[in-house]
Amino acid sequence: MIATRLRRVRPVVWIATLLMASAFTASGAATPPDDVAVELRLRQVASELRCLVCQNQTIADSQSGLAQDLREEARGLIRRGASDDEVRHYMTERYGDFVLYRPPLKPSTWLLWAAPVLLAAAGALLLMRTLHRRALLPADAFEPDPELPESSS
Repeated sequence: MIATRLRRVRPVVWIATLLMASAFTASGAATPPDDVAVELRLRQVASELRCLVCQNQTIADSQSGLAQDLREEARGLIRRGASDDEVRHYMTERYGDFVLYRPPLKPSTWLLWAAPVLLAAAGALLLMRTLHRRALLPADAFEPDPELPESSS
């Protein structure tokens, strides 16, 4: 009697499990492309915008929730007829120059552009200073090199 009830319930459990799994999968799935031209423009614009969560990925590459929201926002702007520059301008106005993967060179971003050069110069100066100080030390300030055992060949 219990076995027959289990046989009747088992398909219902499988169907419920599949429905729940498909609902979870569908909630994270991307929106199906309505228009190929819109999707191509979206991909181009999204490849120039930085994911604000991931920071090393564009919103085209990122799977974060914020990146998905930004893609949807850009898709909506493109569907309403906004140009690529207008989409970038909208995102910049809302999130600042940091959202651009290649921010413009202007006074507010000089430090951003100069940081790699400044860090490399600071590292080179530190290395030169360390080597110069080391060169001024007498030879007995260093431990002698360990003697290598002679190999018999």
